[in-house]
Amino acid sequence: MCGIVGIYLKNKDLNPELGKLLAAMLIEMSDRGPDSAGIALYRDPVADSSCKLTLHVAGEYDWDSLRKDMAAGLTADIKLDIHASHAVVIASTDVASVQDWLRTEHPELRIMSAGSAIEIYKEKGLPREFVSQFKLHELNGSHALGHTRMATESAVTTEHSHPFSTGMDLCLVHNGSLSNHNRLRRQLRDEGVDIQTDNDTEVAAGYLMWRLREGDSLEAALERALMDLDGFYTFAVGTKDGFAVLRDPIACKPAVMAETDDWVAMSSEFRAIAQLPGARNATIWEPSPATVYTWGH
Repeated sequence: MCGIVGIYLKNKDLNPELGKLLAAMLIEMSDRGPDSAGIALYRDPVADSSCKLTLHVAGEYDWDSLRKDMAAGLTADIKLDIHASHAVVIASTDVASVQDWLRTEHPELRIMSAGSAIEIYKEKGLPREFVSQFKLHELNGSHALGHTRMATESAVTTEHSHPFSTGMDLCLVHNGSLSNHNRLRRQLRDEGVDIQTDNDTEVAAGYLMWRLREGDSLEAALERALMDLDGFYTFAVGTKDGFAVLRDPIACKPAVMAETDDWVAMSSEFRAIAQLPGARNATIWEPSPATVYTWGH
């Protein structure tokens, strides 16, 4: 079933409140996804000469030793900020070098996201527990996506939870099911796309990354997805500059959108959007089938 939420702040004065707004929306979707929860948060973009990665490992981990090891191995300045079972690393070097080094030297770590602004956190358990564990109320940002999961097609693990990120500052959350994800997974791996789980949502994220790599705009990639992805779905896609929403041509999975002068938001149900300030006076609509909606700068 699953629940999706997304918010883009048009009023920058609200950026310090993003975590608090997102937390309220995410908790409201608990009934749709009690197995796990996750968010993609866009904030504090780093300089062009640096990169930002979110890392995850189960259990206790010596993050300070990792920081020192990275600084020596990459001959770069390394900053590391711990968020529960995740850590955000900022490195004064290119992202490909960091990814390659981590996969070789620390294969026990999972790279959740990479880019200049994105941070991804996800974990098993109720959304309310997730919000508390990651202190979501304290986090700022310009826009974010969230997901509460009721697992139907793969295991209840942190790795199988949403969001999935397969490209720089790109992520995707999904409510629904793809029928041709096994064939697409093989095709994308042949194209060099790194897909690590059997979750169909990661295939959709990988597909978008592939199309962007091939030169499509985000809008063109999503329009092409309507031809290449079989199934029923509502997608919310995050980028460094904003987010996009797409429903399949039948549009049987629920979705609602709303907009005010201060924000644009989407969710699987309006009750999540109703938590936002000014929601009573928002313009509210149901996104049309097979139509790409985008917001950002």
